[in-house]
Amino acid sequence: MGAGEALKSAGWGLRWQVRVSILLVCVLSAVNGQIRYSIPEEMRKGLFVGDVAKDLGLDIKRLVSGRAQLVIDGNNQYVELSPNKGHLVVKERIDREKLCGQKSPCSFSLEIVLENPLELFSITIEIQDINDHAPAFSKKELNLEISESAPIGTVFLLDSAADPDVGINSLHSYSLKPTDHFVIKQHSRADGSKYAEMVLQSGLDREKQSEHSLILTAVDGGNPQRTGTVKIHITVLDANDNAPVFTESLYKATVIEHALGGTAVAKVSAIDADQGYNGNVTYSFTHMDEGTPPLFNIDPYTGEIKVTGAIDYETVQNYEIHIQAKDPWGLTSASKLIIDILDVNDNTPIITMTSFSGKIAEDAIPGTVVALISVQDVDSGKKGQVRLNINENLPFKIQTSLRNYYTLVTEKGLDREKVSSYNITLIATDEGLPPLSSMNTVVLDITDVNDNAPAFSKNVYSTHVMENNSPGVSVVAIQATDPDMGQNARISYYLIDSELNGNPVSTYFSINSENGVIHSVRSLDYEHVKEFKIHVKAQDGGSPPLSSNTTVLIYVKDQNDNAPQVLYPVQTSSSLVAEMVPRSADVGYLVTKVVAVDVDSGQNAWLSYKLQKATDRALFEVGLQNGEIRTIRQVTDKDAVKQRLTVVVEDNGQPSRSATVNVNVAVADSFPEVLSEFTDFTHDKDYNDNLTFYLVLALAVVSFLFITCLVVIISVKIYRWRQSRVLYHSNLPVIPYYPPRYADTLGTGTLQHVYNYEVCRTTDSKKSDCKFVRPCSQNVLIMDPSSTGTIPSYILSY
Repeated sequence: MGAGEALKSAGWGLRWQVRVSILLVCVLSAVNGQIRYSIPEEMRKGLFVGDVAKDLGLDIKRLVSGRAQLVIDGNNQYVELSPNKGHLVVKERIDREKLCGQKSPCSFSLEIVLENPLELFSITIEIQDINDHAPAFSKKELNLEISESAPIGTVFLLDSAADPDVGINSLHSYSLKPTDHFVIKQHSRADGSKYAEMVLQSGLDREKQSEHSLILTAVDGGNPQRTGTVKIHITVLDANDNAPVFTESLYKATVIEHALGGTAVAKVSAIDADQGYNGNVTYSFTHMDEGTPPLFNIDPYTGEIKVTGAIDYETVQNYEIHIQAKDPWGLTSASKLIIDILDVNDNTPIITMTSFSGKIAEDAIPGTVVALISVQDVDSGKKGQVRLNINENLPFKIQTSLRNYYTLVTEKGLDREKVSSYNITLIATDEGLPPLSSMNTVVLDITDVNDNAPAFSKNVYSTHVMENNSPGVSVVAIQATDPDMGQNARISYYLIDSELNGNPVSTYFSINSENGVIHSVRSLDYEHVKEFKIHVKAQDGGSPPLSSNTTVLIYVKDQNDNAPQVLYPVQTSSSLVAEMVPRSADVGYLVTKVVAVDVDSGQNAWLSYKLQKATDRALFEVGLQNGEIRTIRQVTDKDAVKQRLTVVVEDNGQPSRSATVNVNVAVADSFPEVLSEFTDFTHDKDYNDNLTFYLVLALAVVSFLFITCLVVIISVKIYRWRQSRVLYHSNLPVIPYYPPRYADTLGTGTLQHVYNYEVCRTTDSKKSDCKFVRPCSQNVLIMDPSSTGTIPSYILSY
């Protein structure tokens, strides 16, 4: 069979194999509910891969209307979709070795995306290896020198062939031709690769044949098989009958990782029984991978092995090196050196915050987990064992969880108002000598919890406000503080419901809920209420809210808003009161006493008395402090009987207020004398008998109007009270306070307690009877202007 027919037969077999593979995969896909195609590598562009529409159960029209498109991982577009047919075909030649290397099985995934509605189908395409690579040797020719005295059974190591294919298509076996003197022995390494040794099976005779040419063939397991060859040229040396022999068949050595270049590792030795030149031995490594930087070097003459590269225990823990000893005539022997790498503590622990939010509430109980921490150290033994600690004086501690995992938990209660955040330094230390450590600092914020109630700076606040203030005036500002933050520190102020003088506190004062300023709702009257005691609550905005209370004392300051009121002598228009002074009165004779009070307090109620007018200023004087009217000289017969004094009562306020009173004095020794004089005095005014009628009528009308207005006002007040549940009282009548006793002891009193008056009026407005008692032989005249002036109309008692 020719080469063309062989290739044709091989191509037909390949296509049959592909079809069978595709059919088998489609059947398996239908069973498993997955779409998976298997194609060989190196297929030409346009070759059929699979019927996607049929395998997915889709209509061709659906592929067209859905604008079917392929989504392939990576940049290589190995296949493409024909929407009109629903076939998946090869778009680009696929090289399995380039795509996957030695990985097996080799596959890649893609998705078919359909629109309107959106659908996604997953397809896996497995690339099957074909035997497209032949085994290859690194050298085209090997030159060997073998002594004719080489003993039968001598082993010669040969270079291995490499085949990038995998599985059955990879390197399968070696063969050697001719086999007159040598046979091949095949071995497998731990990774599955194969290498060959050439063994001398019959003695060499240089005189018969000084050179031998052999062909070493490497065969893979593909169908058809591929081969690779190398020519071995053997030169037979003369008279070297002894090969070098290593002192040990296996050498062992140790070296620490990261040993410096030039560090001696071991020294091998081989002995050659020959003498002289034939006994010289050289050493070399065999089976060294090409392209790998050498980590060790052997001195060819001394057999000393030294470090030449960077050694890392974490990468490779031991090395196996094949060593060959060779004499000048080509006789060799082999040995093995195993180098164990000793680990040193050259890796610091690595701290990883596996779970850490960076926040924790201040009310977290002890034992609350703050973070989950992973600590890794790639060193071995104790050098890889790590202890994790944190900086001292923190309310946290480290607990061991799982292997290489730790938990950071709270050890004590937290208080954000004292410490709002913590810088926690994690220190990981291994147990190597010397130990290595690493640190990682994290910031843990303490979130606020409403655990502090607002606090006032004072338990009791006091302030003063002037009476008759304008409604809405600011009285006092109170303030509370809350060490919490945010909404938990937002303070609102409220008046605690209570009553002041029977009225709700809100009828007197209000408070600004934002800034705590207390305002007066109404004008205050010192004479009505002198002091207010109210309670204020400060409440934060937490959930649940916290609050605290304080007391505010508001003292009303008096204002001179009331004039003095004269109690005696009583001013009346129906009768005239006259004080009698005998003409025999001495200097300092007490005529009478003006009694007045002022409902204000303090200096606003300090009264002083002054004589404003008098018929004879040289006869009378008024006591500045006590209001006593006394004579300042001896009364004479020339003094007029009728004396009229006007006294001004003035308080000490700023500005001051005053009141006036008229005092009638009769200077006479007998009652008839007084009557004769005061009869004319009482008739200075012309009174009409009808005037009384009109006055009574006017009083009745005014009284009726007053009662009507009072009823209307009370009705309106009751209606408003029912609507707002707040009773407002204003314009309260001033009820002056009269001391129970005014004594003139030491000249400080204003009214003698021995004055007693009894007045009796008849129903006849033109007649009246007065009965009064006077101590100290003093006389008081009360005259009715409506009387006829006859003596029986007046009754005088002593």
